[in-house]
Amino acid sequence: MQAKIHPTAIIGSGVEIGEDTEIGPYCIIGNGVKINRGTRLLSNVILEGDLELGHNCTVHPFTSIGFTPQDLKYDGRQTSVKIGNDNVIREYVTIHRASIHGDGTTVIGNGNFIMAYVHIAHDCKVGNSIVMANAATLAGHVEIEDYAVIGGIVAIHQFTRIGAYAMVGGFSGVGQDVPPFTIASGPRARLFGLNLIGLKRNGFSDDAIQRLKDAYKILFRDKLTLTEALRKLEDEMEMTQEIKTLVEFIAKNKRGICRQT
Repeated sequence: MQAKIHPTAIIGSGVEIGEDTEIGPYCIIGNGVKINRGTRLLSNVILEGDLELGHNCTVHPFTSIGFTPQDLKYDGRQTSVKIGNDNVIREYVTIHRASIHGDGTTVIGNGNFIMAYVHIAHDCKVGNSIVMANAATLAGHVEIEDYAVIGGIVAIHQFTRIGAYAMVGGFSGVGQDVPPFTIASGPRARLFGLNLIGLKRNGFSDDAIQRLKDAYKILFRDKLTLTEALRKLEDEMEMTQEIKTLVEFIAKNKRGICRQT
């Protein structure tokens, strides 16, 4: 089916628009943007720069994607944004292209629900099936792994990582990595146990959840250093996929790991 483009939309040169797309009133599509099949821009959306928007996405009014990064070191070089398939991007979201450090691309995966007023800064890597609630804010180079949930009015410091299936409570400030499968919250976010509801909703077995509880106790409740806790975990527990994911995430941290108070 041919794309539907409203007569008030402004389309730059070299724009690629896939079949069965909709470009609504007063949208502005800059030179070189690529919009894939089935994606809908409802109205007043601005897309700019080296940007690819995947299949079957829905972008709501007053969203801006692909603008230059908010980084004083940015020198104007060519960088990009790549957004996957089946994403819902709500009103007033801003997603910036990469800056000069990193691999040159801000990346968003598939099946994400990005609510109103979310900001995703330069060089962020956002995975798949993630929920970001209203006014959640990612500084540069933040990484969020699959199935994480970020609450409303959350601020995440640059270079911080949020693990898979983790949840960050609303009104939190996150300055250290949040391990997979956990809940973090607070103005200087701290851990509050496992994300049990999220794990159950995503089909984790009772056995897997119990093993994660045992691992969490060793890591965060036995008053060990992280080095000691990781060694004890590897000595005493079977390295299931979930435990392996947890261990590898913690071992790679550079900003420190959120701990339980």
